[in-house]
Amino acid sequence: MTAPLTPPPPPHEPSASSHDVWQAPHVGYAAPAEASYGQGGPGMKTELIEAAVITVAVAVGGVLLGALWWWLAPHVPLVGDVDASGNWVVYLKDTEGEQAVGVDGTFTLLALALGVVSALGVFLWRRRGGVPLVVGLAVGGLLGSLLAWRMGIWLGPSSDVLAHAKSVGKGVTFSAPLKLGAKGALLAWSLAGLVVHLGLTALFGPRDFEPGYGAPVPRDGYGAPVQ
Repeated sequence: MTAPLTPPPPPHEPSASSHDVWQAPHVGYAAPAEASYGQGGPGMKTELIEAAVITVAVAVGGVLLGALWWWLAPHVPLVGDVDASGNWVVYLKDTEGEQAVGVDGTFTLLALALGVVSALGVFLWRRRGGVPLVVGLAVGGLLGSLLAWRMGIWLGPSSDVLAHAKSVGKGVTFSAPLKLGAKGALLAWSLAGLVVHLGLTALFGPRDFEPGYGAPVPRDGYGAPVQ
């Protein structure tokens, strides 16, 4: 008798799991969508839109600054008189008064206060920094100051001093028009906004995590870190 022939064993085939591992190693890290924020593309477009909104909103705040300046600034007293030739002349009633300095100081203090408020509002709305946001805050503060300056002059007494003196009569005290002698006060809003916003961002803004301190680490299909 002869032994029955048995078929040879089938050739070894790699398992599906090993085949999958070699063909498609898994990388266990994907950068979040926010990682590209502010680095061109849609992120930069969003930042530019936000900066434009901040610029307009802060500039409109100049209406409040102008109204407060007109309301709180001290009045500079003037007096009209007629000289020997019959011409009207106007002079300061109190030559040693400091009302003119107080007008500039009131505008500067109010602008500084609004700069702090606007910087705080921008930070609470977007708890981060960024060049577009800072530029929008600075430009908006400058535009708001210019608007407040012109609005205060418009709300204040007439700029035609001689006509005003004639209308009130000889020797009658009247208020001089609002005048901003120190033009550097127009930068107070922007400077205060920049300093406060940078300080808030440095103290309370988001932090960049490094690998080993909470940030995800790229890994291959075996769980080993990718170099």
